[in-house]
Amino acid sequence: MTAPTAAAPARDLRPSYGAAAVVGLVVLGLYALTLAPTTAMWDASEYITAAYTLGIPHPPGNPLFVLLGRVATLLVPIGSIAVRVNLLAAASSAMAAAIWFLVAERVLAQWFELRWPRITGAALAALLSATAFTVWNQSVVNEKVYTVSLAFFAVVSWLTVLWCDDPDGRRADRLLVLIAYLIGLGYANHPAGFLVAPAVGVAVLARRPRTLLRWKLIVAALVALVLGLTPFAVEPIRAAHHPALNEGEPTGCTTSIGVSCTFSKTTVDRLTDNINRVQYGKPDLSVRQAPFSAQLGMWWLYFKWQWLRDVHGDQQGLQAALALAFLALGIAGGVAHWRHDRASFWFFGPLIFTVTFVLVYYMNFKYGASQDPDLAGVEREVRDRDYFYLWSYSAWSVWAALGLAALWRTLADRVSAGDARRWATSAPVLLLGVMPLIGNWRQASRAGETVTREWAHDMLNSIEPYGILITLGDNDTFPLWYAQEVEGVRRDVTVAVTSLLNTDWYIRGLVRRPIAPYDAAHGPAPYRDGRWTLPTRPILGMTTEQLDAIPQYVDVREPQLFQHGGIRAVVDPRRLEFGVPLRSDLIVLQLLKENLGIRPLYISRTTGGYLQALGLESYALTQGLAAKIVGEPVASSPDTVDIPGIGHLDLPRSLALWRSYGAPNAIRSRGDWVDRPSVSIPTTYVSTALLIGEALDRTGRRADADKIRRQGVEIAEATRTLDLFMARPSADRPPPAVPGDAPRGTAIPAKP
Repeated sequence: MTAPTAAAPARDLRPSYGAAAVVGLVVLGLYALTLAPTTAMWDASEYITAAYTLGIPHPPGNPLFVLLGRVATLLVPIGSIAVRVNLLAAASSAMAAAIWFLVAERVLAQWFELRWPRITGAALAALLSATAFTVWNQSVVNEKVYTVSLAFFAVVSWLTVLWCDDPDGRRADRLLVLIAYLIGLGYANHPAGFLVAPAVGVAVLARRPRTLLRWKLIVAALVALVLGLTPFAVEPIRAAHHPALNEGEPTGCTTSIGVSCTFSKTTVDRLTDNINRVQYGKPDLSVRQAPFSAQLGMWWLYFKWQWLRDVHGDQQGLQAALALAFLALGIAGGVAHWRHDRASFWFFGPLIFTVTFVLVYYMNFKYGASQDPDLAGVEREVRDRDYFYLWSYSAWSVWAALGLAALWRTLADRVSAGDARRWATSAPVLLLGVMPLIGNWRQASRAGETVTREWAHDMLNSIEPYGILITLGDNDTFPLWYAQEVEGVRRDVTVAVTSLLNTDWYIRGLVRRPIAPYDAAHGPAPYRDGRWTLPTRPILGMTTEQLDAIPQYVDVREPQLFQHGGIRAVVDPRRLEFGVPLRSDLIVLQLLKENLGIRPLYISRTTGGYLQALGLESYALTQGLAAKIVGEPVASSPDTVDIPGIGHLDLPRSLALWRSYGAPNAIRSRGDWVDRPSVSIPTTYVSTALLIGEALDRTGRRADADKIRRQGVEIAEATRTLDLFMARPSADRPPPAVPGDAPRGTAIPAKP
């Protein structure tokens, strides 16, 4: 920090904590206005459920987030469980915005003499970081744990900036120990907690390299780091109690179902594998999943989204222009940072490098889901991964704000007027910083959005009491977990997702799962009548040893006959995704064998051609959003309509279910679908409407058919999928499968 001289009056360099708090509250207010009232697609349902049940989500398990989320569900005095967890995300990002205010103000204080212009520039940093599309979108629904991670990221950044100011001060060592602890604690939330560590190391080397020779300090920092990691101990402790979500089951529980586990080497191995995310099976960094230039291209695509997330494409020129402007402003801000505050630059410069180039290289993604759509024949991520660069775009916003402030000062210096007037006269240039707030509001806001919750209710209510529902991936599964475990909806239904049936722990959890009684009073109208018998045994009558003995796959290439009761199904491995029956396929067939005539078994219509691959078309009766497997070939009748190329539809039940569904109205009210990789959810409703309309047509009910089809067309228009359904439905074009991260389970073996 430069000492004042006689020629240069002393500046007030004290951090404006009060102003930062006000800025944070304003950002929190913005997020509250645009907050999701319930869950959302992808991982939101999983994490809300994990927080509420104190469960274990997918690896690495995110134990700190689960603990914080559980506290939020208990102590936040407003809203539903989902709102409380969503507010945790909002508060975390608002805290980060307030801290970026402090960082930007600290830099601006070195070259802005007047206090109010630097307060304004710092507020711009907070505004830009808060309204960048990915940050905003992740802050109004807890879809990931990354907003909590961003808060830790920002706090460590501020503490490091304070250390850089006075590396020999009396509190310098304590700051470094605290930084080490927070890095460890941040890692217990998500491995991204370590992202800030390299920049801290560079700052220490640049400012006081001899610090690394003080061994007592190094030992204290390492101890603090390890203490920060202690939330991971929650995983085996909690897993031994078999919570509703127990992904990875890091307990070493392999001998019997329902037995609490002791801490053992097996437990350590399973916990270590969970923390290290072994199940994802990512290749070595030397094996690039896409050219590095293409991976940088993915980062650039998502960078363009930050300042104007235009999903319709009619403003691509403006989007590109804004991206170039904010790229240039960020570079200018970095140069200004280097020139005016070299001490903190030694931290922030390496930080920017780490969360851009290093992070892109480390993540080693395939082509993005929305990247270069005309490029065929390349492997793609199942969804857009912009959230992995949330820290990059948030930190870049600080430099972009510094660059905008530098431009403002340049213009002000050219105005011949007093200080206040010249700053005010050139202030309109700052309106550029408001563009993300205006341009991203509609796409980032989740206010009033209830589609995912309604989807979960609709799907579960399509299933007869005590039914087993086979699903495919994240979006047709996680919302169902949320509805069952958080809202208590249709807990009698057993949801079995194929991507997790390839693991050992998941099927054990399903067998262990208590059988909840069916609540007829709150069930859908078609299932309020009749007697539904509570099953007395688990969904599979197999021991743990027998379950564990099911192979990962069976190397058969020719069609195989599955026969049970009246079912003679030809399973064609060539129609399965990997060309051979996987463990999941074997378990699904075993579920059918053991439960036929005892518990209804359904296959979700979101699974694409899975029904056909198992050879069960002749035994499938579509009822709303799912197909029930029956014990004899389905015969046509006035109520059971055979639609060529599709199969049989239970018309009365499907029509009654359709009229009870809540998602169609929610989709039409939203009038858009921002996340294109999950658009298969609304298209399932479109195909269902067209299917029911076709059946009504065939039974002579033309007016009813036109009404249902019109509703389907309105959903397609709202989600921009009408072109997919202009042709008549056919078996060759079933509803698209719901994308999901298949490696949620054990890494699926390569095709033999």
